[in-house]
Amino acid sequence: MRIRTTTAAIAAVLAVSIAGCSGDKGSDSKADATRSTAPETSRAADNSDAAKKGGLPPEPTGAARSAALQAIHDVNGNLTHDEDKAIDAARDQCAALDGGATNPDRGAAQRFSYDGIKLTDDDGGHLNHGLRKTLCPAS
Repeated sequence: MRIRTTTAAIAAVLAVSIAGCSGDKGSDSKADATRSTAPETSRAADNSDAAKKGGLPPEPTGAARSAALQAIHDVNGNLTHDEDKAIDAARDQCAALDGGATNPDRGAAQRFSYDGIKLTDDDGGHLNHGLRKTLCPAS
């Protein structure tokens, strides 16, 4: 009798757990909806209203792109191995700078710390200085 009661209790807990997991789809849908309305950093979204409202500068081309990549490269040459990733991070950082980020140097250091590269807040300050001179001058 005790085994049947224990088994029934375990089965009930598992059923509630499984139902709880499937019930979380609403929060995933909400997260998906939030993600879909957030500004995108892809080239396809460059001219979209969401990108403009999000403070993203247009994707640089030609000399402007070269200048931004050089500013990033001056801080750490490994950051520009993937130029598109570096430009996307730079555009996101410009949006943070123009949006009044509370600690932009730390934000830049975190945003550009990818592919095994770890930057300091001081590096982030240098990145911000370079981005302000190239991709996103202060308004």
